[in-house]
Amino acid sequence: MERGVSPVVGVAVLALLTVLLALAVGTAVPSLPDEPPPTARLTVDANASTDRVAITHHGGDPLDVSDLRVTVAVDGQELDRQPPVPFFAARGFESGPTGPFNVASPDDWRAGETAGFRIASTNHPTIDRGATVSVTVATDRAVLLEATTPAR
Repeated sequence: MERGVSPVVGVAVLALLTVLLALAVGTAVPSLPDEPPPTARLTVDANASTDRVAITHHGGDPLDVSDLRVTVAVDGQELDRQPPVPFFAARGFESGPTGPFNVASPDDWRAGETAGFRIASTNHPTIDRGATVSVTVATDRAVLLEATTPAR
């Protein structure tokens, strides 16, 4: 009977060594790099008479709007409420943003498309003519736009 136990113990020891070797190799090999962040050439325009901010995609990768964070500041002060892109109706903004920022649009924002929204009078600060409007568009992995423009 003692002979029957030896092969079972040997198989268990070999299985344990295989698991330990796999763990050692797994920790020694670096993890695969993440997919690179998207790149896009974006510009911003601000219109004081309509309180509208428009961002145009001029080239680069298509952007998934649901992955974006947009932050707006006027004369260095961030808006009380930031645009939750994509959206249709949101506190602090007039209903019906245009282009890819509208929830009814496809999620992909491609070159040649302009996305825009109007800041409601209940959101502060408001855009006055000549004010400096700063816009940041970012994903979790990269900042795609940091731009400042005078409101016309």
